[in-house]
Formats: sequence, C-alpha cells, structure tokens
Amino acid sequence: MSASDDIWILGINMTKFGKHTDRDAVDLAAEATANALADGGVTMADIGVLAAGNLMNAGAGIGQQLQKQVGQTGIPVYNVANACATGATALRTAIMAVKSGEAEMGLAVGVEKLSGAGLLGGGGTPRSEKENWEPSGRFGAVTGTDGRIGTNTMPGVFAQIGMEYGHRYGGTSFELFAKISEKNHAHSTLNPLAAYQKQFTLEEIMGDLMISYPNTRPMCSANCDGAAAAVVTTGAKLKTLSAEQQRRAVKVAASVLTTDPWEEACQVLPNVNTLTRNAATTAYEQAGIGPEDLDLVELHDCFATAELVHYDNLLLCPEGGAVDFFESGAPWRDGSTPVNVSGGLQSKGHPISATGLANIWEVCHHLRGEAGDRQIEGARVGLAHVIGLGSACGVHVLERSAA
Repeated sequence: MSASDDIWILGINMTKFGKHTDRDAVDLAAEATANALADGGVTMADIGVLAAGNLMNAGAGIGQQLQKQVGQTGIPVYNVANACATGATALRTAIMAVKSGEAEMGLAVGVEKLSGAGLLGGGGTPRSEKENWEPSGRFGAVTGTDGRIGTNTMPGVFAQIGMEYGHRYGGTSFELFAKISEKNHAHSTLNPLAAYQKQFTLEEIMGDLMISYPNTRPMCSANCDGAAAAVVTTGAKLKTLSAEQQRRAVKVAASVLTTDPWEEACQVLPNVNTLTRNAATTAYEQAGIGPEDLDLVELHDCFATAELVHYDNLLLCPEGGAVDFFESGAPWRDGSTPVNVSGGLQSKGHPISATGLANIWEVCHHLRGEAGDRQIEGARVGLAHVIGLGSACGVHVLERSAA
C-alpha cells in the first residue's frame, strides 16, 4: 500500500466526561463533532460519510439527529451499535468508507448519557424460580444463563475473568488488583476531562463498597455522560492540506475489529482473552511493529481485573506474566509501557459508545505532544483497545506524523 493510501486522523475531540444534566446525547455529540472538525481545520461540507454510535439514548437515527445540529449535507449515515466497542466500530466504519474511495473524509462519533444508570448487564433484578422447571431462553433454546453458567452482569463477568487468570498463573491477590486501580486514579489527577480526578490510597480502594470480589467500587468503571468524535482522511487528501494539518495528523497504522472465534468449548460465555489476543496479533502485523515498540497504551479497564488480563492479551508481557509486568512498574506513567495515562475507564469514565473514540483521543494527544502535564515525552506509537461483550474487540495502532 502506498503512502497516499494511508488513513490519517485529521481532527479529534472528546467532551469532558461526567454528569451533563443540561444536555442530551445529541447536544454532547454535536459538541464533540464541532470541535473535532475545528481541530482538523475542516467543516461538515468536507465530510463524505458519517458513522455515529449510541446505545441507550437516541433510539433510531442518532446520526441523522446529529446532522440536524451540525449540518445536513445529504451524505450517507451509518448508525452503529456494538456494545462497549461502539465508538471504535464507528471509527472503523468511517475508515473503511474512506479507504474504499467512497469519500475523501469521514466522521466518526460516539455518545452516551449514562450517569445514574446503575448496574449494567444482567438487569439487576433477581431471577424468579418456579417449582417446575420449564425450558426457555435464547441460548440453546433451553434456559437463561445468568446464575447458571456464570453471570451476565458486567462486574461479575470481569471478576470471574480476573480470578480465573489468578488460578491459572498465580500471583494475583485482592491487594494487587487494588494497586492497579490506585495507579489509574493517580493518573486521572492530570486529566482535566476525566469524570473523576481524585487520588485514592490503597486502603481507601480496598475498604470501599465491594461490588463483585475482588472489585470494589473504585475498581469499577464509572457510568457517566460524554461524547467523542474523529475526522479521518486519506494520505492523498492530506497532502493537499496545510503544513500544520499535516504535522498534527496521526496515522492509523492498524484498525482491527474481531469477534469471538469458534472454539472447541463453550460457545455461550464470552472469551475476552482470545478475542483480544487475536485482535492484537492482527494489529501488530498490520502496523509492522511489535508490542515492544509501543510508547503508551489505552486499554479497556472496565474493572481492575480486566486491566491485568489485557496486559497479557495485548502481548505487553509473556503469557502468564501480567503480575510481573505490573509489579515491575511498567504500566505507570513513568514506566516502560505506560497504560491508561488518562485514568482509564475507572476514573476517566465510561459513556459506553464514546469510550472507544476517547481512548484514541488520548493516544493521539500524546503523539501530537499535546497531552499537557500527563504527556509521555517522545511518544511516537500508541495502541488503543476496547471490548464490547457479546463480543467485539477493537484495536487501533496509531503513529505520529513525520511531517
């Protein structure tokens, strides 16, 4: 593939995450969109395709509703829903449209209003038991799965995943998982757009409300409101733009989306490990790099337990070596492979459909040298990762412009 066929992020923006009681999902999406366009030095008139993601708020047609506030230009709109990977899927949709030649520039947006949403996943209601069992449910046309072969609630799913890793490889403990959360909350104090910018002591984290062992409340991602948007273009189009636009553009060296593969095992329960490992392996091959080349990583730490297993799944350490990787100090901001310098989902927040693009926003700002007090000096290559149960995994490798 020639340099002119490369895909570049020209403009990108995220709103502050948190509670936005005075704005709805379309308002937040419009804010992120207008600022992403301005960041790239373009307008809606330059955009040839729009991919917009939302799960909870806008019903059908979030993309069309967004256009009514930012500009209706008759372009094709793809409304995207892919669980927590929705934002990354919107970006990949825009990338594919641009790469195919359908448009010279594409816009991807993800937005969610989640503050006060409560427990997500299993509905949060107890299962009623009948005296006589009756077949029902979707999986295998037999019965529902929650409470029978695990749980469908997100805290429970990722608690199981973390505990399984410990049983398989050893070295994990309640305190170790809490230390991961301690790191991310410490990082968040340097991120003005994070929903929470509070540093917690290890004792505060371990002593807080237990949600699903070993994850206490500060070790869980924060439901909040927010939006993020990105403008993508081709290498050929980028060459026609100003020197400043070329300097700030970030190359998409790899864009990968995977789903659960077939396995000779249970086909019902999600396998976030194989899902992510497959995506990471493909992304490194696409980008022509290895994990040792990464200057920073934003990964999907929906719970502290998830961050630990994804060190391994993203090949940041040898198989089974996630505990040693963390205890070496590598994932801290001043470590060899900084992870979740933004504060991660546990502090930055997790407005589901915006998260995938927000992780990319963080990496882009370090590659541009625009991350302020949390800047990773000399950052040239970064990786953004997100998972949506059901399941989908998005991995993007990004590189600094040589212009």
